[in-house]
Amino acid sequence: MLEAAGPASAASAEDRSCTPEPRGDPLEAERLAFASPQNRPSRPVSSSRGGRRGLAVATAVAAIAGAAHALSFAPADLPWLELAALGVVFWLALHANGPRAALAIGLAFGIGWFGVGLSWIYISLHHYGGLWAGLAVMATAVLAAGLAMYPALALAAAAACGGQRSARRALAMVAAWTLAEWLRGIVLGGLPWLSTGYAHTDGPLAGYAPIVGVYGVGAAAALAVAIPVWASARARSGPWILLAAGIAAAALLGLGAALRDQTWVQTHGAPIRVRLVQGNIAQEVKFAEGGLDQAVARYLPSLTTDAARDANGGNSNAASSLLDLIVLPESAFPVPANELPDEVLDALTDVRRRDGAALIFGAFIVEPGMRYYNSAIGLGADRSKPQRYSKRHLVPFGEFIPFGFRWFVDLMRIPIGDQERGEQYQPPMTLAGQQIAVNICYEDLFGAQILDAWHDPQREPTMLLNLSNLAWFDDSIALPQHLQISRMRALETERPLLRATNTGITAIIDAGGRVAAQLPVQTQGMLEGLVQGTSGTTPFIRSGNRPIVILATLALLACVFVRKRGHADSDARAS
Repeated sequence: MLEAAGPASAASAEDRSCTPEPRGDPLEAERLAFASPQNRPSRPVSSSRGGRRGLAVATAVAAIAGAAHALSFAPADLPWLELAALGVVFWLALHANGPRAALAIGLAFGIGWFGVGLSWIYISLHHYGGLWAGLAVMATAVLAAGLAMYPALALAAAAACGGQRSARRALAMVAAWTLAEWLRGIVLGGLPWLSTGYAHTDGPLAGYAPIVGVYGVGAAAALAVAIPVWASARARSGPWILLAAGIAAAALLGLGAALRDQTWVQTHGAPIRVRLVQGNIAQEVKFAEGGLDQAVARYLPSLTTDAARDANGGNSNAASSLLDLIVLPESAFPVPANELPDEVLDALTDVRRRDGAALIFGAFIVEPGMRYYNSAIGLGADRSKPQRYSKRHLVPFGEFIPFGFRWFVDLMRIPIGDQERGEQYQPPMTLAGQQIAVNICYEDLFGAQILDAWHDPQREPTMLLNLSNLAWFDDSIALPQHLQISRMRALETERPLLRATNTGITAIIDAGGRVAAQLPVQTQGMLEGLVQGTSGTTPFIRSGNRPIVILATLALLACVFVRKRGHADSDARAS
């Protein structure tokens, strides 16, 4: 790996030009002494061909580490593998011979990361979107390569801030990595899927989630790795560096574990009994002829008290006569709600059929001018006006068409592929004695946007609800990955989160981010359980991503300032 970065004993020309004379610095003096002709290794310095060969090896190792990084997320849930993979790429980047080498290493790591972790995109494009297989592969690869530019640019920026094996480069890697993850969640609408922090939902670092959110958890992971990686690269300076680094990393992990016992909220009201319905209607059937009939047959019976008994072979213990809330998934019916047959609308609005339970179901709503909204409709225990939430963060190519890409969407079979966005603030639904903040499909990737539901302090959410239809991705790793994302939202807000999905994963998540119950993937069923609402605010609810973004920005600017100051001092001595 040292060969891949050039001779570890000598800084690159670029780094020498921006590093001040090391007067009084014993570590720098030792480095220069080792770099002097009499102390250099007997073998000749690598040729440019050898350097290219070394960089090729480094990028190959980085790609393998990126693939391992992807596998550390759900369904494997291996936070220690994530730390190990991050340690490999940080080691390579710390020894990289300048920004270009660091860029190549980061790009290879990102391609392995997203190429494996987001491979399920191909399923939606080809199997269900009808896109030609070759073009679907190409589109998936382009997406992975585009996302890989974020870690690539982060490592390149860090390399520009400090020389090989320097503390400045190590600190800049942590800061730039954190900012790159945050930017990946906002640029061009954002796609923060598989953000570093999600791998730690079950790890000790999860304790930081209610304080600094998923990006803060990712920053803690990067810091816990960067400290010992830098120390091991400077191990010749003395064993005390390794010892101090190990203590610092252990303290960071230990504090996160201790914070998992910290509670920022309190219970709200009595627990409510919910029923989450998973229809398991195949995507190729859902919007085809007969899809509405199948939806009616699978969802309407779930509104009755005896539905659980019927679904469980007559086992009366499985049924509950005290349901407070029934939830159907995203787009439960394949036609707009205002175009449903009268008998279906009557069944949905019949309070006696539900024995007084509230109902939330996903449906399209069409407004004048053929304006389609992907929405959730809430019906209370009385005949008061229905409540509504409309999705506001739409999926590109699936729910809205980016400028200049009409041709690409026209190559696929996307039902209702051009939709309207809902308002930024939509109050939680007041149902079943709770304030329920709804989000639809991949909206729960965006933790800061979820916080918009806290806009009115008098109506702060007491629980979260996600409605999804992931039938587009079969039983791929997209489903457990999405469940892991929802768990992080529960951790950040310390709110229970309900997931009602078409094919999975339908689940009840408690306020501590633990899965209390879930249904198997691609099965028809109903999940019942007691859910305890909570009230109060975590630090993340109050501040969102601002603290960690500001801290990472200041750290990166400090590295840039020290680098420029080094340039100025070197120029002054030269004159």
